[in-house]
Amino acid sequence: MSQSVYPVSRETHPARDSQMTKVLAVLLLLVAAALVFTVVQQRRSKTTYTSFEPRPIAQRPDKLGADEQTTIDVFDKFSGSVVHITSLASRRDRITMDVSEIPQGTGSGFVWDQDGHIVTNFHVVQEGDRATVTLKDGSTYPATIVGTAPDKDIAVLKIDAPPQKLLPLPVGQSQNLKVGQKVLAIGNPFGLDQTLTTGVISGLGREIKSVSGRPIQDVIQTDASINPGNSGGPLLDSAGRLIGINTAIYSPSGANAGIGFAVPVDTVNMVVPQLMKFGKITRPGLGISILADQIAQQNHIDGVVIVQVVPGGAADQAGLVGAKSSQSGVEIDDVIVGLETAEIHHANDLYKALDTHKVGDTVEVTVENHGKRRTAKVTLQAVQ
Repeated sequence: MSQSVYPVSRETHPARDSQMTKVLAVLLLLVAAALVFTVVQQRRSKTTYTSFEPRPIAQRPDKLGADEQTTIDVFDKFSGSVVHITSLASRRDRITMDVSEIPQGTGSGFVWDQDGHIVTNFHVVQEGDRATVTLKDGSTYPATIVGTAPDKDIAVLKIDAPPQKLLPLPVGQSQNLKVGQKVLAIGNPFGLDQTLTTGVISGLGREIKSVSGRPIQDVIQTDASINPGNSGGPLLDSAGRLIGINTAIYSPSGANAGIGFAVPVDTVNMVVPQLMKFGKITRPGLGISILADQIAQQNHIDGVVIVQVVPGGAADQAGLVGAKSSQSGVEIDDVIVGLETAEIHHANDLYKALDTHKVGDTVEVTVENHGKRRTAKVTLQAVQ
């Protein structure tokens, strides 16, 4: 029986080969990914290590500028004159009847003399009956209110501190200031003590209203930042001389907007001695009471209506007369329309004109009475 022999052939499996190829490809991709990850990590660790190395210090090519050094010197020399003020008021508990001191506000101030007199704004202390004053070294002293001038927004306090701790500021002048002149303001805005801001005088001869409603004239406008807490602090010139008291900012939000105002030092230097001596200031006046501007305007009256003349006063002696009652109502007589060379249309015009004179000066007052004008010489008297 014969046996045939057939060639032996290998059976192929296409599906299995394809699967193996895919596995090998995946393995190769994983190896490649591992290599890439290793390289990235090495670079990242090298970068991270480098970023923590200290940067080289860049050297200044020269010393501080002359202007910078002047500012630093002024602050170092005179910041010790600036104080922090907290106004206090006594309140009695209705249940326990205990009396406690309640803070009413804070602000800045500065040393006037080594007797312990401190100058600030009236509005800083107006809600309290006493205050505390903190010096630059952190020592705090109780203060009494010696005198106030609401019309000028100025107040004088007094503390009992060692004279060697009290550094009075040198006093300058405000009548010869120039727009563009550099100024420095030191104070305690937002409770941050010993803060310095700088700027220039932006305007002169400005006018703002005081707490009492009377105008403060010849006010200094500055772009040096003045914020809540700066009130009562000094405005200095580049020599460190006092040229004003920082008193107000012009801003709807109450924060600095680049427009601040300071009571001029010439006014301060006139008012403070009076407050130290008498506790108040005396202003030149005519010895009259006047009609409110609003009522005068409603009646189409141009000028300041004299309502009443103080018997024996300056206006009375000069022959000026006030309004009088009649069957038809109140009859207006003298209306002030001029004082010396100044035209008088409103009460502020009269106040401004009077502020340029002093008690005892004789001034020419122009009045209109039922369409006729006349002048009278009035010797100004002292008024509170």
